[in-house]
Amino acid sequence: MERKDEKLKAKKEIWIGLGILIILILVVIGIKLVLDSKEISEADLKPVYIATGGGKENFLADEEIQKIVKTKYKLNPIYDNWSNGKLIKNPLVREDGTTKYDVMFASDQRFYDYYKVSPDKTKGEADRYNVLKGGLTLNTPIVIYSWDTVVDALIEQNIVTKKGEVYYITDMNKLIQYILEGKKWSDIGLDMLYGSINIDSTDPVTSSPGATYYGLLLSIMCEGNVTEEKLRENLPKLKEFYIKSGYMNNTPADLFELYLKTGVGGKPMIVDYEKSVIDFANSNPDGWNQVKDKIRILYPTPTIWNSHCVATFTENGNEYYNIYNDSQIQQIAWSKYGFRTGVTGGNYDVTQVNVSGIPQSIDSTVSSLKMNMYEELIAYLSNK
Repeated sequence: MERKDEKLKAKKEIWIGLGILIILILVVIGIKLVLDSKEISEADLKPVYIATGGGKENFLADEEIQKIVKTKYKLNPIYDNWSNGKLIKNPLVREDGTTKYDVMFASDQRFYDYYKVSPDKTKGEADRYNVLKGGLTLNTPIVIYSWDTVVDALIEQNIVTKKGEVYYITDMNKLIQYILEGKKWSDIGLDMLYGSINIDSTDPVTSSPGATYYGLLLSIMCEGNVTEEKLRENLPKLKEFYIKSGYMNNTPADLFELYLKTGVGGKPMIVDYEKSVIDFANSNPDGWNQVKDKIRILYPTPTIWNSHCVATFTENGNEYYNIYNDSQIQQIAWSKYGFRTGVTGGNYDVTQVNVSGIPQSIDSTVSSLKMNMYEELIAYLSNK
């Protein structure tokens, strides 16, 4: 009888212990939920006013990113949309006419570089703030999106080479020459495609991504050494390429959407950023599953970076710039939105993204052109 009582007592103690443990776990979870749900008062945060170029709206609006910035760094970033052209020309003050910006966040390196030189008063450019810190922050390379059947034909032409799971355009000059010669898709065995070989891009005259792509084309034509002499020598060929390209969209988002919706018959090849396919795969998994086996991502060798650059003007701006060294923010930027952060060309864990054919690093690149060369290029293309 005593043994039976002892067993019952032991069981009772075990149940009491488990009950206490469960209560403690629930208390801890409750405390965490309360802390997580507790709103941070904006009065406790430092406001950071940021004049922001386009192309990163979804990333900046990400709830997890905002939470890290507010809880960990006690900053309240306030983003105002600016065009890159206005960032380097207009006075960087908010709409109230008096509040100074702490940060300029340009979406192209050439505007960041240009901001750091003295304003050209003959062009009506306003005085500029002294840049305290800054540099490349969110980076993505130019790529060419195509389809399985097209890429198979380009491999046969020795224009594209597959290394591992990654497709590289290893003879960009040959592809450019095919376009200039007016070769048809049928000439390379693609009888189901109508018309001449073409790579759709956004308009370099009105679109920053298009201008970056044409800067890459110019660098390739100049064999990587873009001097004033070589620039003027190759501008007529670049203009011919521009004319043969026909109608162009003004925004990369519209072009990428058309590429996905119209398929190989509508858009056999387009120019866009690497980040676009990663962002799409995360934001639209059903749509991605429908096209992922046929999409091909081609990396030109060389390619060129599109770099979103931060320039800081105040101490609050410096604190904002430092958040891009945060490993959590870098991971979200890459795995969810396709931005390579930190040092351009750095290594990334490609298994973090649900897209095959992405290289660990981007090794073959050319430098962005200076502003005066872009201006000369764009002026030449836009001249009827």
